[in-house]
Amino acid sequence: MDWILILVALVALYAIVAYIIHSRNLWADHIVFYGPIMAIKTHRVAFFDKFTRFRTFFRIYGTVGVIAVIIVSVFITVMLFLSIRYTLMIKPEPTGIYEPQNILLLPGINEYVPSTFAVWFAFFLTIVIHEFGHAILCRVENIKVRGMGVLLAVIPIGFFVEPDDEELEQKKGMPKMRMFGAGITNNLVVGFTCFVLIILMFGMVVPATQPAVHGIYKGYPADNASVAQGSVVTAINGIPVESRADVSAILNTTKPGDTVKLSTVKDGTAADYTITLAAWPKEYGNNQTSGFMGVQYYDGTAVKSAVGSMLSPVGFFEFLIVPFASGDAAQYLRILAFDTPDTSYYQAPFAGFWDAIHILFWCAWININVGIFNAIPMVPLDGGYIFKEGVDRLLDRRGLIKYSSYVVGAVSYVMIVVLISLIMLPYLLHM
Repeated sequence: MDWILILVALVALYAIVAYIIHSRNLWADHIVFYGPIMAIKTHRVAFFDKFTRFRTFFRIYGTVGVIAVIIVSVFITVMLFLSIRYTLMIKPEPTGIYEPQNILLLPGINEYVPSTFAVWFAFFLTIVIHEFGHAILCRVENIKVRGMGVLLAVIPIGFFVEPDDEELEQKKGMPKMRMFGAGITNNLVVGFTCFVLIILMFGMVVPATQPAVHGIYKGYPADNASVAQGSVVTAINGIPVESRADVSAILNTTKPGDTVKLSTVKDGTAADYTITLAAWPKEYGNNQTSGFMGVQYYDGTAVKSAVGSMLSPVGFFEFLIVPFASGDAAQYLRILAFDTPDTSYYQAPFAGFWDAIHILFWCAWININVGIFNAIPMVPLDGGYIFKEGVDRLLDRRGLIKYSSYVVGAVSYVMIVVLISLIMLPYLLHM
């Protein structure tokens, strides 16, 4: 069934249930509506009081977090303006990540974020630890938590905590900033922890040395002979081969126009191909005079090295774009996030290893991205409230507090315009 029909059915079912609950005022103490969004909440929040015994630790944690959020806030603001400049320069087509369904990070709706257990687990974990961060710091800073719950709009779209508004308003400066920054801090801490765990765990796999056909050059001998991608080369002209080096050693004795018999196996099925070798393309051959099949082999050792280098700035950027990757180099890293045939080219250290890698990837990717986004200095995001509190305290000391709302409002509107521009410019530039 088409996903649109499923979505329509879910929306209709939700609308009927929501209408019945709203019209009959059912469970009024626990269910409230904000427009079409249903909030299911509980007032049993004494759990968060347990964290007050660690008040010193959480205040230090929160202070460090506020500093980190400010750094991230400045960084993401600069990157957003650079993205506007980049968009104006290259004028990208309004497709792919610019399409409407890909704006929100909703599993199964966003075409780059699959609806899998790993993604949904990470999605809910991200929201829960974000809101728990706010609740814990509320109690640490002696702000009452009135309730907590989940927001529904067909599917769960978020969790929330309700601090006491009066007590929150009485707090000034760092206590208030720590509370607002706690959610982002939790997201970044969990995200980067999972990110490091991915790198450490991937170091445990053993790449296979077998010559596995990962890519075939279109229009060249292997393509013309219909060699199946994913095949493992077992012999050439009857000579057994066990590695890419063995294949290269044999082919180095050939010349363009020679015919070779390629023996392969894929999914337990053996196949033989007769291939007439071609000359090496100038862009690949480095003046080689041997015959060319037009095959690219999977290099698990190189992939393992690339994952290990993700702790570098360039490597971290490659990590962030894995779901959107299209280039050959970036495609190899998709093994971290998606079920791919590439996993067969490794010896995993234990059963369920790749499931664990996928869960860690999405926990890292979603937490880091949600943390970065929420750090944007724009109300009603947490970064915006931290910015507001900073501006309030700065201007209050100078007797200029009445101008605070204008400054915060102006910055928020500028950031909103920047975000909307990043979405709309590809469409406007191609009208």
